[in-house]
Amino acid sequence: MSSQTGSRGATVVLQLGTVTLRLPPWQSLAVPLIIMATLAMMILPLPPLLLDLLFSFNIALAVVVLMVSAYTVKPLDFAVFPSVLLVTTLMRLSLNVASSRAVLLHGHTGTDAAGKVIESFAHFLIGGNFAVGIIVFAIVTVINFMVVTKGAGRIAEVSARFALDAMPGKQMAIDADLNTGAIDQDEARRRRAEVGQEADFFGSMDGASKFVRGDAIAAILILFINVLGGIAIGLMQHNLTLSQAANNYVLLAIGDALVAQVPSLVISVAAALIVARVSSEDDVGSQVTKQLLSMPRALGLTAGVVALLGMVPGMPHFSFLMLAGGCGYAAYWLSERERLKAQAPAEVAEPAPVNGEASWDDVTLVDPLGLEVGYRLIALVDKEQGGDLLARIKGVRKKFAAEVGFLPPAVHIRDNLELRPSVYRVTLKGVMVGEGEAYPGMLMAINPGHITQPIPGNRTTDPAFGLPATWIEERNRDLAMTAGYTVVDCATVIATHLHHLMQMHAARLMGRAEAQQLLEHLAKHAPKLGEDVVPKLISVAVFQRVLQNLLDESVNVRDLRGIVETLAEHGVRSQDPDELTREVRIALAPSIVQQIFGPVRELSVIAFEPGLENLLVQALAPGATSALEPGVAEYLMNSAAESVQVQEEAGVAACLLVPDRIRAPLARLLKKGVPRLRVLGHAEIPETQSIRIGRVIGETK
Repeated sequence: MSSQTGSRGATVVLQLGTVTLRLPPWQSLAVPLIIMATLAMMILPLPPLLLDLLFSFNIALAVVVLMVSAYTVKPLDFAVFPSVLLVTTLMRLSLNVASSRAVLLHGHTGTDAAGKVIESFAHFLIGGNFAVGIIVFAIVTVINFMVVTKGAGRIAEVSARFALDAMPGKQMAIDADLNTGAIDQDEARRRRAEVGQEADFFGSMDGASKFVRGDAIAAILILFINVLGGIAIGLMQHNLTLSQAANNYVLLAIGDALVAQVPSLVISVAAALIVARVSSEDDVGSQVTKQLLSMPRALGLTAGVVALLGMVPGMPHFSFLMLAGGCGYAAYWLSERERLKAQAPAEVAEPAPVNGEASWDDVTLVDPLGLEVGYRLIALVDKEQGGDLLARIKGVRKKFAAEVGFLPPAVHIRDNLELRPSVYRVTLKGVMVGEGEAYPGMLMAINPGHITQPIPGNRTTDPAFGLPATWIEERNRDLAMTAGYTVVDCATVIATHLHHLMQMHAARLMGRAEAQQLLEHLAKHAPKLGEDVVPKLISVAVFQRVLQNLLDESVNVRDLRGIVETLAEHGVRSQDPDELTREVRIALAPSIVQQIFGPVRELSVIAFEPGLENLLVQALAPGATSALEPGVAEYLMNSAAESVQVQEEAGVAACLLVPDRIRAPLARLLKKGVPRLRVLGHAEIPETQSIRIGRVIGETK
């Protein structure tokens, strides 16, 4: 026989001859062993000493559960509570059975027949008077059954219903944060699991509250069964007088009921604390202390009212006046602390030298990417005020780098008093590229496009994608989520708009410094490749221009190795950025097509009528002698916009297929009027895909 323990000592392996037994970790054995012991207590007779130990353990366990509940920050931090409630209820009932057996078998010998704990409860709590004991037990049971347990069960029921109704909206909010880059895939997965666990927890708590209610009813029945049965056994079997039987059996039955009902009340209070608390960063004790003592005026008025009651003739003057003095001193101390905090001197910056000489420090460079905010939005940037906009912007930059293929410049944030208080402005190299309005403390409910149910709030438009939206109060969040709106906070609105603008102007964000950083990043993975191409074969300026051409048509540059390899192949023959861009696009054709259409085999495209296509080739092809007439250009814009709308309504990507010679000039022409239209050349269609003409521009109807 041999045994060994895993690397963490969690799983035990026993070798018995040729048979290997793998025992589960001791933590997983705890609950099964407790349940087996609980069942055993119902069947096997227990000596008084063991009953004392088990009753003491039951009381200690109830106190531990209450303390954990009081210090829990979120309900899900104690998600195992419904199971704990079941186990503790079974333990109390099994102890009732075991102690009832001891009382009925040995109650004629005296009040210590079932152990010292029950005897102490019978004598200490009720003074040996069984009439008082019955009344005290009834009061404790009513408090537990009618007040604490019933209220906690109702809260759990309503919370479970609200949690289930709000699940779709919460899932959409998580998806919105993921799309803006505020969170990554792992965090989104964790939040989705937490949303499901929250609904499961409150549903389990709703059902688990029935355990406590049933326990209270069972305690009442057990008490009366023990009283009647004990008196009958004492009179008939042990020839005791009625007073002796009542003194022994009734006191023991009441002590047994109280020693089980007190832990039950403690567990019920713990359940009520778990479901009744409001989610916060603090535990219940910290919340109560902060919020009750946050208003010195309330304590001062309380002190005055209590002092007046203390001066009423016949009242206990000492108690009331002492309590009034305590409240008054607390109000004075809190108000003084707030006053000193308000008068604390702020750090004053040293004044700048007057009439100093001009220096290069006076020259401020234009920020590549900037965000200007009105004064009401400053709190979103201040971490001390709970603002998380900086963290959201970091997530936006990280998401942009993962999607587009290069790290954008840092976003410089500053306040602008010339803006309206709730307005923000995005600048690119000092020029405004986007503007919006956001309201701190409110939420934006975005209509995905199919919701007709109105919600109270201020109508607006989503600044990023132009969808209809409504600014709503925090209290209407669940209403909007239940209706199907995507609800996002103020910081998410700004971050999403910023991300959208960065993608639209990705080509302008690709500066010389970013191009050089891309080459340095490539050198870490393929040192010789980048060195042999840039700057030996082509210059950094040409390399930068090729990347800008790709980004200008929404082609990401994540496949940097493939781009540089294509430049190495064709850079010997040409140094023209447009020609090199064409070759790179052909090399990246599978990636470009998948980016537009997704992983499909058949591509539904828009095409030109042959006569119109020949006209465009003569006007736009390199070396063309004729120019495109304004009327034809306007017709192209209108027809292309109409075709894009038809394709998008059919759920198909809007892509125009044209000859290679006119692809680049036509893409530049249509981008101004139809930015959602992607233009591909015939050489950019991979051999693995087939073409289907879904719409023809210029076709006579």
